[in-house]
Amino acid sequence: MQKPTTSRRSFVKGVAGFGAALALPNSRVLGANGDIRVGVVGVNGRGGAHLDAFSKMSGVRVAAICDIDPAVLEPRVIRLSEQQGIKVQGFADMREMLDSGEIDVFATATPNHWHSLAGIWALQAGKHAYVEKPISHNVWEGRQLVKVARKQNLMCQGGTQSRSMETIKNAVAYVRSGSIGKIQFVKGCCYKARPSIGKGANGAIPKNLDYDKWCGPAAMEQPLRRKKFHYDWHWFYEYGNGDMGNQGIHQMDVATWFLGVSELSPVVMSIGGRVGYDDDGESANTQIVWHDYPDAPLIFETRGLPRDKAAQTSGWKPMDVPEEFAAKSSGIAVVVQCEGGRVYCSSGGEVAVTDNSGKEITKIEGKNGGQDHFANFIAAVRSGKREELNADCEVTHYSSALCHTGNISHRLGQKMTDGEIKERIKGDQLLADRYAAMADHLAKNDVDVKGKALTLGPSLKFNPKTEWFEGNGDLDAPANALATRSYRKGYEVPKDV
Repeated sequence: MQKPTTSRRSFVKGVAGFGAALALPNSRVLGANGDIRVGVVGVNGRGGAHLDAFSKMSGVRVAAICDIDPAVLEPRVIRLSEQQGIKVQGFADMREMLDSGEIDVFATATPNHWHSLAGIWALQAGKHAYVEKPISHNVWEGRQLVKVARKQNLMCQGGTQSRSMETIKNAVAYVRSGSIGKIQFVKGCCYKARPSIGKGANGAIPKNLDYDKWCGPAAMEQPLRRKKFHYDWHWFYEYGNGDMGNQGIHQMDVATWFLGVSELSPVVMSIGGRVGYDDDGESANTQIVWHDYPDAPLIFETRGLPRDKAAQTSGWKPMDVPEEFAAKSSGIAVVVQCEGGRVYCSSGGEVAVTDNSGKEITKIEGKNGGQDHFANFIAAVRSGKREELNADCEVTHYSSALCHTGNISHRLGQKMTDGEIKERIKGDQLLADRYAAMADHLAKNDVDVKGKALTLGPSLKFNPKTEWFEGNGDLDAPANALATRSYRKGYEVPKDV
């Protein structure tokens, strides 16, 4: 591990002092009485849910927090120290936190480009790891994370918390029982408002933030190609994976759960684009990804524009919902079409089952606790039984990588006219129907698809055993280059694990 600089050591020492000053006279020593000590890295956004969940569990304490932004780190160290009555250590470098002896369990909610490497470092340091979704920034590094978890024989849970929703679990069991016949297709929907991020870029890097560490494995970009430093990195491929790899990975994960697949699809293709506005973002805000599994296709649809043009002036509401369940309120959902009926699962765990005419067949119920996924991870840490994890890292690797391969097809595609796209996909009626639905949605938002507005990605063959693109001629090399990345020195994902 890299030796800390004097300034970083001074800062860490100062932050750790907050906890010491606030610790109550009768505060317990962490690690005693079977307590599990958790360290959380990246606490500006989703990391807040990690802090809340772990700090409230019996026999579990947040012992350390790491963030490269002191404006984020300091108040959270103070707050958690006060709430727990126990000194919380603050770190500006996750390597120091891992090497400190302060933690048993590691949880990361950093930006996507850090997920796999942070998890690998934690596992190599002997810590059980909870890694937020997507568990990787690219296909290859996700598999490397799984290999390290297996080698170290440690628990590694992916942050796909739908796996801990009882209603969805029960819905999967119902479909798998054959009660409504064979699955014909599964459709994941990420219909979520994503307005323009603006144009002009050259945003400011937050004062005192360690930008080198924030970039980590990714290129150290200056000037920024975005105005807003936090969150808008999602829409740039150097750091994020678009909304399919942000919100949509949850629905991708549920879709694979219903299908019962435990490998990546042998063929993938994409249709989509960033349309409806002109901004600095890269990733598609409207997209269909087709995963051609042998038994039934997995279709994934992203829509960032609202229901129509008028909604763009009213808070980007309402959003579309799956047409099979038009009465539902959420378009962030999964639809499972079977021979004798269909199932709807929302991101919040709402489930509906109808016949093909829309009449309710049965009710599926269950508990959907918001913190169950964290609790499941801690229970598996205590038992040492990997099979008890609801979302072992390999499960989340597959759902994450399905987002990545879909984006690879998009990035290697060409802009085509509406007529050209229709001609290329006319051999598959289901795909043609889904494209027609996309085109209709865009027309309602005044997007003209007659010209070359959308990109048709190539239909790419993929070897699920080797997890590389194979059999695509000259496209294999560029596709496989996007299935991994060039890592900056000092932040490489290890090749030999």
